[in-house]
Amino acid sequence: MVDALKLKIKTLPFGIHTVECHVDESFFNGQDQAEVRRADVDVTLEVTRKSENTCRLEISCHGTVTVACDRCLDDLDLPVEVSYCLNVEQTGTELDDSNDELLIVPSDWRELDTAPLVRDTVLLAIPMTHCHEHEEDCNSAMLNVLENHRVETVPDGEEAPE
Repeated sequence: MVDALKLKIKTLPFGIHTVECHVDESFFNGQDQAEVRRADVDVTLEVTRKSENTCRLEISCHGTVTVACDRCLDDLDLPVEVSYCLNVEQTGTELDDSNDELLIVPSDWRELDTAPLVRDTVLLAIPMTHCHEHEEDCNSAMLNVLENHRVETVPDGEEAPE
């Protein structure tokens, strides 16, 4: 699966090439991404070789990831429908990924591993906060436990009740 995302950029013929693969939670778990519990994502990578040193990558990811609900900690399935495009230039001796639209890789690289780009594309599609849309969809037992342990905030200058 991950090997399909390694592009032989030195020997890639001119024109458009399409790579398709499927990623699951194991794709994310090896990178300290405990946020993703399960994943079922289809990835399409379209590579357009423009010249000897340049190509364009179009990454499309469609599927579902499962994360913990921030409110009740139960599984929450989130849809993933995201695309990302960038140009790749093979020049110089150092990697430069400081530009979101341009990736510069050393001219002596024979292979470009696009797995980190795919991983980041999916992870950035996950909202910062992830809760069930309606509170009644949350785990009611967990909500009761949280309610029993909730601490009321006390305004400055007032004493907390015992």
